[in-house]
Amino acid sequence: MLLLALDTATPAVTVALHDGTAVIASSSQVDARRHGELLLPAVDRVLAEAGVSLDAVTEIVTGTGPGPYTGLRVGLMTADTFGLALGVPVHGLCTLDGLAYGADIEKGPFVVATDARRKEVYWAVYEDSRTRLTEPAVDRPADIAEKVAGLPAVGAGALLYPDTFPVAHEPEHVSAAALASLAAEKLAAGEELPAPRPLYLRRPDAQVPKNYKVVTPK
Repeated sequence: MLLLALDTATPAVTVALHDGTAVIASSSQVDARRHGELLLPAVDRVLAEAGVSLDAVTEIVTGTGPGPYTGLRVGLMTADTFGLALGVPVHGLCTLDGLAYGADIEKGPFVVATDARRKEVYWAVYEDSRTRLTEPAVDRPADIAEKVAGLPAVGAGALLYPDTFPVAHEPEHVSAAALASLAAEKLAAGEELPAPRPLYLRRPDAQVPKNYKVVTPK
């Protein structure tokens, strides 16, 4: 196995290679506005560090969010394109699951919360680093305060809203190394990974203006 993992659902542009035993190369850069610009150079950098070419990749996994529309689609479309070009399987994993897997929390339950903008968070509750108890959701932190009261929390959303998440832990953003390790573990156990379908949870920020008039040539 040579598994290529990538995620662009958070401000982190993150890529990793896993050989079925361990992560052999990884790269992470945090820049919420340059996903499209940074992702392919990161892939090249990781392949060069591992000393392999892209055509050696046998599986691909991409974070499926939840995340902002613009950033998330960069990773999904890149993964799909690589999969078609190489003729290899493309899998999806929830980005929150990758964050939970990489969390420095010995036992749960705990919360993973990422920044959803608009003063909201994407979040889910986990029993442990491998077991999610709730479906991913998007809410204002104050609206879920009672549901997550007393639980440790992981992620940028937790760090942004300490009144709701007073016990916040690293990591702030997902790493493709954690995503790759989780995917490799699941595949080795014979689990079927989800399809690479995006978890947007809400409509994109860009909207057609109201009362928009279509102008057609005479």
